[in-house]
Amino acid sequence: MAVSTETLVRDKLYIGGEWVDPTGAATIEVINPTTEQVVGSVPSGTAEDADRAVAAARAGFENWSETPREERGRYLLKIAGQMQERSDEIATTICQELGMPIALSNLIQVGLPANQFAQMPTWLEQVAWEETIGNSLVVREPVGVVAAITPWNYPLHQIACKVAPALAAGCTVVLKPSGEAPLNAFILAEIMDAIGLPPGVFNLVTGPGKVVGERLASHPDVDLVSFTGSTAAGRRVSELASQTVKPCALELGGKSPNVILDDADLDTAVKNGVGNCFLNSGQTCSALTRMLVPRANLAVAEEIAKRAAETFTPGDPFDANTRLGPLVSEQQRATVRKYIEKGLAEGAKLVTGGSDAPEGLDRGYFVKPTVFSDVSNDMTIARDEIFGPVLVLIPYDDEDDAVRIANDTMYGLAGGVWSGDQDRAKRVAKRMRIGQIEINGGQFNPGAPFGGYKQSGHGRENGYLAIEEFLQVKSLQL
Repeated sequence: MAVSTETLVRDKLYIGGEWVDPTGAATIEVINPTTEQVVGSVPSGTAEDADRAVAAARAGFENWSETPREERGRYLLKIAGQMQERSDEIATTICQELGMPIALSNLIQVGLPANQFAQMPTWLEQVAWEETIGNSLVVREPVGVVAAITPWNYPLHQIACKVAPALAAGCTVVLKPSGEAPLNAFILAEIMDAIGLPPGVFNLVTGPGKVVGERLASHPDVDLVSFTGSTAAGRRVSELASQTVKPCALELGGKSPNVILDDADLDTAVKNGVGNCFLNSGQTCSALTRMLVPRANLAVAEEIAKRAAETFTPGDPFDANTRLGPLVSEQQRATVRKYIEKGLAEGAKLVTGGSDAPEGLDRGYFVKPTVFSDVSNDMTIARDEIFGPVLVLIPYDDEDDAVRIANDTMYGLAGGVWSGDQDRAKRVAKRMRIGQIEINGGQFNPGAPFGGYKQSGHGRENGYLAIEEFLQVKSLQL
């Protein structure tokens, strides 16, 4: 099974440019989801630890905000370089924490976050830092102290999507990573320390969301909260932040539609859609989990989806032949299995997969790659974000019906449209209330804005617009 190493004990927090003891003695165990064994532990921080980190960030803000942008950019490039130098260590760490197959972990869990830091100097130049409007000079300034609260599914990438633009903007940061996959954040803190980032600019506090996360969201000296996670947790973050009227940038859940129009290459579209849905074992907020298919083509689409899904062999993520790793935790596996059973109970057609363990994998938090068909959009498996390798096929009658079903959700994070006519695909995409839509499998663009409509959140990550999330606008009347 997965690579076995000694348990990695991280017993200090990074606050004010130093590794310091936490105020409490409690720890959080990190479980390898493939072996179900403890691979590490981190401090279970307290509200007092959060207060110390915010104070350090506040103390470091004035100097960092006045540091020339070119110099901030050089720090960010150094971070990217160090991440590349430690790429094997980072990929292995995340593979053990999360279970993403190692080849994908190298490409996605290391490559994308390093790119975020590396591209920031270029994106800094695209921001309109000063402009004249009539008799006013309009300037953009860093918002202040940022609380970055991040999830476990793309742990270092989601950290980079917040920390890199915040530092580029001139803000200081307190990071609280997820307790399921926190070890990679300590590698980043080591990098920040190694390059000599000024004290207080970056701070790391691990701990429970209900303790550290809620303290940061409500803290009067935090100027902005950037949060990625579930919609339910995002509501709580917004509620706490409202107590001090601070803005929130929220990237929340999704139940994203993949609309295959009647003139699309069905084989290509379905195969691509299955791969998109099952990336990272379905633990992707932007996964295209609802595949909308013309009713006349449903039976053919089922067969294509079945064959494609069954190529996603679950197993040890350190095995080069593995295409589907485990889910992150026992709790997540139980949740996904319940949704599969709910789909069966509500009358959906099981095309492949199911809630029982994959053959030969009694250990590890594995779930079979699962496809349902004959799903109506009012079924639970079509409404809720499952966050596992579960795809639902939903038939539709015509183009208007497809758009109606696509928009019939509280979410609006991502989507896809497939058509033999790209102009038609774009017309349909513009009718969908969604933040980012793939046209005929268009590739992810790390420089394009990413974020959602409706209860998928607000604000945008990636590219120069991510920097603007961490800026305030001031008018000087001349």
